[in-house]
Amino acid sequence: MAWKSLDDMDLAGKRVLTRVDLNVPMEDGRVTDTTRIDRIVPTVKSIINRGGRPVLLAHFDRPKGKVVPEMSLRQIAGPLQDAIGRKVVFAADCVGHAAKEVVDGLEEGEVALLENTRFHPEEEANDRHFAERLAANGDVYCNDAFSAAHRAHASTEGLAHLLPSCAGRLMAEELEALDAALGNPVRPVVAIVGGAKVSTKLDLLANLVTKVDTLVIGGGMANTFLASQGYDVGKSLCEHDLSGTAREIGEKAVAAGCTILLPRDVVVAREFKAGAESRTVKVEDVATDEMILDAGPDSTAHIAQVLDEAKTLVWNGPLGAFEIAPFDRATVEAARHAAELTRTGQLTSVAGGGDTVSALNMAGVARDFTYVSSAGGAFLEWMEGKDLPGVAALG
Repeated sequence: MAWKSLDDMDLAGKRVLTRVDLNVPMEDGRVTDTTRIDRIVPTVKSIINRGGRPVLLAHFDRPKGKVVPEMSLRQIAGPLQDAIGRKVVFAADCVGHAAKEVVDGLEEGEVALLENTRFHPEEEANDRHFAERLAANGDVYCNDAFSAAHRAHASTEGLAHLLPSCAGRLMAEELEALDAALGNPVRPVVAIVGGAKVSTKLDLLANLVTKVDTLVIGGGMANTFLASQGYDVGKSLCEHDLSGTAREIGEKAVAAGCTILLPRDVVVAREFKAGAESRTVKVEDVATDEMILDAGPDSTAHIAQVLDEAKTLVWNGPLGAFEIAPFDRATVEAARHAAELTRTGQLTSVAGGGDTVSALNMAGVARDFTYVSSAGGAFLEWMEGKDLPGVAALG
């Protein structure tokens, strides 16, 4: 789709209302992971360098339309100032006199941070009047929060209809990466989808089999597919009531020319805990009192072979119960192989989703993938083929 970037906008002397994601993890009043703060810095600096005044809009946690002091963005102002290297002026509200006073008083090179948009119930209701109150403090709207783009809120969707609009650096980077992964990819395309339950990813699987050449299914989801083919998965996490749905997805894949790859061998144990005794067996040899906790070495080697022939990879979800060794082995080995292919220029690799990012970090390869999305729900909905309101509004 066509959307404008910061480079397409005249920002000189303009107040640039910039929707960002500052929903960072905190503990005892301290930010424990600054990734989301760090990723908006290029956009903020670009606005300043082009003569604009950045006015940042964001939500924090889920205050449900009420003022909750411990969910104030005031506590983010310091870490944000450290990351940008510019003075950040905090406004005690995102609309009204408090916001206007801070925005009007901004000196050149300074950044305004407005209070949590979700302190107002009208934000999540995408109330037009509230969007107009937000727009009163801007001349240009820039959306740099792909992670919130699946929500049709006043600050993510409503504002785009009221001001000249564009995508920020992070949003543009994300959209370009996603287009390279599924929109207009170089083939063959492989998708790796893992996680616990098929029920949470039905739309995702149904969309991917029409988009990719090979779909690798891992984690607890693979157990449901194996059971649908008549395998005894013992005490494994498995949604037996979705066997019919798994077969339907398999039939849809055949019709679309997509190969579904399931484990050939698996790592099993009688209990899921650190140090539990485990063994590797073929999928047909799982005992009734055992649970499948990871893909086995033969399956992992098969995935590596498929990746060797691929040009594009999109990854969401681990291949096993990666939180506890040795059930992390398939995920780590596959991730490291994909990273090596990416480093040598043979593969374009895009990954996203909370567990996926954690797994890639654990494998030490997150920086080696072509792109790792910091978005959760928005990344999943994009993979499901759904329109994202915050993106569509920029077109």
